[in-house]
Amino acid sequence: MPKVEITVPEHLEMQIVQLVEQGEFVNRDEAIEDLLSTGIRAYKTSGPMSDEDRAYEDDGMMGHEDEYVF
Repeated sequence: MPKVEITVPEHLEMQIVQLVEQGEFVNRDEAIEDLLSTGIRAYKTSGPMSDEDRAYEDDGMMGHEDEYVF
């Protein structure tokens, strides 16, 4: 399987770590692979995001300062 190196914002890394700690995934690699696959399937289903949708993406943590929203 090819290896890919990415840099993600700290809030995304924290969410991935939290999912692994909660037992949703065995490890970070599995979490990232599954979440990326899910995102690609969703993208193919719904198509590209509008500029309005992208505004929420940049807010991190879904616009919340001190809590995670999944």
